Amino acid sequence: MPHCSHFTMLKRAMFLCGQLRSRVFAVEVDLRTEPLYFSLSTSPQILSHRDYPQLFGEDGKLYSLHVHCDDRIQKARAHAEIKHGLSEKLARDCDVFEASSYVPDVKNSVDKGFFIRDRSTTARSEEILKKYHQNKSICVVSYKREGQYCWQELWSPVNQVERVERHYVTPAAAPEFHPSTLNIKNSDVYYCMDEAYKVLKECTDIIPESKEVLQLVDEQVETSRGDGFPVIVIEGLDATGKTTLTEALRESLNATLLKSPPQCLAPFRQRFDSEPPLIRRAFYALGNYITAAHIGKESLRTPVIVDRYWHSTAAYAIATAVSGRVENLPRPYSELYQWPEDLLQPDLVLLLTVNPEERLRRLKDRGQEKTIEEIELEVNQLFRLKVEEAYKRIQNPACIIVDASPSPQEVLQQVQFLIRNNCHL
Repeated sequence: MPHCSHFTMLKRAMFLCGQLRSRVFAVEVDLRTEPLYFSLSTSPQILSHRDYPQLFGEDGKLYSLHVHCDDRIQKARAHAEIKHGLSEKLARDCDVFEASSYVPDVKNSVDKGFFIRDRSTTARSEEILKKYHQNKSICVVSYKREGQYCWQELWSPVNQVERVERHYVTPAAAPEFHPSTLNIKNSDVYYCMDEAYKVLKECTDIIPESKEVLQLVDEQVETSRGDGFPVIVIEGLDATGKTTLTEALRESLNATLLKSPPQCLAPFRQRFDSEPPLIRRAFYALGNYITAAHIGKESLRTPVIVDRYWHSTAAYAIATAVSGRVENLPRPYSELYQWPEDLLQPDLVLLLTVNPEERLRRLKDRGQEKTIEEIELEVNQLFRLKVEEAYKRIQNPACIIVDASPSPQEVLQQVQFLIRNNCHL
């Protein structure tokens, strides 16, 4: 039996070697610039471009690890666990970069991971990586250097390193689209209810609350809406005036005010906010479908104002999934910005915007508890710009941008004018 087990593990190592040769690797060395791309070759390649010596130079030991797994729930949770573990356990003189490997132009081929540059003089990093390596879903490699050449050494499940033929690091051209966009559809952003439902269904054994959420979906979701009163969605980052405006519109239009995610999911939000994007986004996607059922019912008797809806879910998810610059976002008119065909569409979507300084001032005045993403917006201008740009690129329906910097009364008047012109109210 031990020999059989040894042989099986050795076969798996050889299979991984073959897989790695067919992939391109991307390392986010500097989020303000393009990732560093490389592939693998059996022949030595000189790393002459200035960025490659910066990453593969003589300064420190180099490792990378990626999660390879057919079970998408296990894969997502393993990546999240590694991310948390590396930030907690590695020494301060270790640099950790977001990394991925992918098959060019093949959707859902991205394996997320990390690239580690260890400048310490201890074996601490290697000991930590050995523990991760015990998980058969995690592939760990070391990088060795000789002059201007660098190659990967795959850690085998048998010994620390399986010494097969060298796979040399070879510079690769940047793809037309950032590789993270290959995995967004029905993983970070959901485009039909069934896909989000399936994810939570797969989680019922490990997240008991999934059953309760799915039960709420089964009880509340309806797929049709007859002709009714207009539905107006108010979108925008926190502290752009959504609450003030939606309350004012509710009164002035004698409308029903709804919020997404709906109140019935509030008891579960903290639990799902702690999960990786695949699961967290599925939860919020189902919240949109419950909200849609409420809209369909309420719009038969009054106009409906909705505080956030699918635009928010998609914009935040896309901005989070795509690392680095605004230029890395999916191109305008990409299918990733298209409204789900099975989700009730509003008649009008208004995006409130204020300048960053005013928004931060309002946030400080409120002093409310913030989500992880709201905190990220405050400290990371790049993330804020990506969220705003993703909002603006969503189509069918697209957002109409409203400057929410003036007084609440002026903003209300401006919005009432847009509603009269677009919804005949």
